[in-house]
Amino acid sequence: MLSRTADHLFWMSRYTERAENTARMLDVNYQTSLLPQSAEVAQVGWQGMLSISELMPAYAARHGEIVPDRVMEFMVKDEGNPSSIVSCLRAARENARAVRGSLTTEAWETQNQTWLEINRMLKAGEFERDPGQFFEWVKFRSHLSRGVTVGTMLMDEALHFMRLGTFLERADNTARLVDVKFHAVQSDFFGTASEKDQEYDFYHWSAILRSVSGFEIYRKVYRDVIKPERVADLLILRPDMPRSLHASMNEVVSNLSMVANDQSAETQRRAGKLRADLQYGHIDEILANGLHAFLTQFLDRVNELGGHISRDFLVPASA
Repeated sequence: MLSRTADHLFWMSRYTERAENTARMLDVNYQTSLLPQSAEVAQVGWQGMLSISELMPAYAARHGEIVPDRVMEFMVKDEGNPSSIVSCLRAARENARAVRGSLTTEAWETQNQTWLEINRMLKAGEFERDPGQFFEWVKFRSHLSRGVTVGTMLMDEALHFMRLGTFLERADNTARLVDVKFHAVQSDFFGTASEKDQEYDFYHWSAILRSVSGFEIYRKVYRDVIKPERVADLLILRPDMPRSLHASMNEVVSNLSMVANDQSAETQRRAGKLRADLQYGHIDEILANGLHAFLTQFLDRVNELGGHISRDFLVPASA
């Protein structure tokens, strides 16, 4: 397959996944902001949202102080922000248009329709009217895009590059979410005993679980009250949790092996080693050594892995 085609397919899927993850994180912050809480706690939540996406400097330069409505607008409809939902969906559609010949009609039409529809919705003010409903729509379109892709595409290299993009992006986003959310509560609420704080804990952790569609899964797996260390275990080490780091890396390793070429041995080794650390890791060890340190290192390694995949398979830097 031409490296340029592989590049477009890879990034089309990454941008679609990124739009979904941004919608998930905004939704959890929006829902949490409706709960009774102090202004400081609310501020930490919105600040965390920008930190997850590494957008604090860009937001501060444009808007100054953190105001929930401005953060939402910046993350949803600001075309000057390359990580906003509208920018991600535009980039996904542009990449899809560049390789229409490699996509099924259904896969292309799903991407194109999503782009046309979001423009209509934003013009009609549907996001401001009901943010929660809008975020659900973004998630649904991402689910639809993945389902149509798997259900209609030939199981060849094109599909494998799309899956690679999806799960590399998902691993990155889940790691950022866990890191920032654990960081936010550690000082004020982590392990506190008062009834009020325990109540906050429950809503905080259940909101995080809902942001990765993990609330029902947590109940099914642990059949217990929500405990931070188990949330971390579920989102990092469980191979049967679809949005966990372990499950994402299983998919990355599997799809990499399907597109392997003469120069990709080192890339496969790195991916396999990262997956092995999750496969044989234990949450108690990770927490003892420092969750933040573990996740920071994981993000660095995923970033490096993305660079190696680009070098081995996608468009050369000079192109």
